[in-house]
Amino acid sequence: MPKPEPFEVHWKKSKVRRVLDQVRDYPWPLAPQAPDGWAYGCDAKYLRSLCEYWTEDYDWRAAQDELNRYPQLIARVEDFDIHFVYVVGEAGGRRPLIMTHGWPGSHYEFWGVIEKLAFPSRSGGRASDAFDLVIPTLPGFGYSSKPKRPVGQRTTARLFDTLMTEVLGYSTYLAQGGDWGALVTSWLGHDHGAHAKAIHLNMMGFRPQGGPKSEDETAWLQRQQGAMEVMGAYFRLQASKPQSLAWLAAGNPVGQAAWIAERFHDWSDLRTKPFDEAHPKDRLLTNIMLYVMTDSFTTGAWYYRGLLEEGGVAFKEGERCETPTAFANFPGEPLYTAPPRSYAERAYNIQRWTEMPRGGHFAAMEEPELFADDVRAWATGL
Repeated sequence: MPKPEPFEVHWKKSKVRRVLDQVRDYPWPLAPQAPDGWAYGCDAKYLRSLCEYWTEDYDWRAAQDELNRYPQLIARVEDFDIHFVYVVGEAGGRRPLIMTHGWPGSHYEFWGVIEKLAFPSRSGGRASDAFDLVIPTLPGFGYSSKPKRPVGQRTTARLFDTLMTEVLGYSTYLAQGGDWGALVTSWLGHDHGAHAKAIHLNMMGFRPQGGPKSEDETAWLQRQQGAMEVMGAYFRLQASKPQSLAWLAAGNPVGQAAWIAERFHDWSDLRTKPFDEAHPKDRLLTNIMLYVMTDSFTTGAWYYRGLLEEGGVAFKEGERCETPTAFANFPGEPLYTAPPRSYAERAYNIQRWTEMPRGGHFAAMEEPELFADDVRAWATGL
């Protein structure tokens, strides 16, 4: 297998200029006047402020330097070039952990926890708790290559297992994920349990066969269905007709930013802090730029159709992921709320369940200390 090649992010000045010109020239449509502008989609006032900051104050060169802060590689795995961050910290090559992002996030989601997990002694922790961190980019996202047609999470798990074992040479490893990363990580545990010795999730991916079996499970399922009715239109579109969205978004950085920012707003824990504090504009725009500058908004949306084409998430009766599983329940998750543990245990071999005090869907971004502490405690207890 070819040796991975070093990689650095490089944004061409001409393309950045073109993107910023498109943002400045955006033909703003009429927006409803309402007490809560987010109820109709991305709030117009916020989006205008984001775009003004984007064109006037966002330091894209500093953002590029930040994205090059940690070592990156590109590895050829089957028909894909897989981009990944690779930080061998105080673990010294002995304790690998692969962490997988979701949509509309990116590998940049984990920037706030890399130091804490790879070099814990720098922040008062123990060197023995350190990991070798492998943070890949999903196929079709960012700097990983784009598929010719939608691929899903089970295929991704196979690619990432090959990355860990054949490219990087680890015989076993640990795995963590949220959003799509939770489902990729779940498939690592299910299909590749000989290598993935334990998994840690901050969103449940698999669903057991059969309906709810208790009042608590019934109530949760009803709440989940209600939340999907209100906030799940994006999922139905991207899982059924993602190319329809692609035609609208191509060449439209403001439209892409609005679509992504709305998810960050709606899925984050905003009970005790405003959106700009939960996701500062610089950080949010860098995540958005990883879609805009790589033209991956389209293939990122395809990833939802890939779920359906690979068979979805429901198991056969009696089937579950037997790899030891930990779950961190961040309670500010508005859409994909955690099921009762009884429900999860029919799909996973749950060995650890942590109720977090705060935090939402983008756990590593929103609450890096809580996230890193739980990952360390999980691994230490294995």
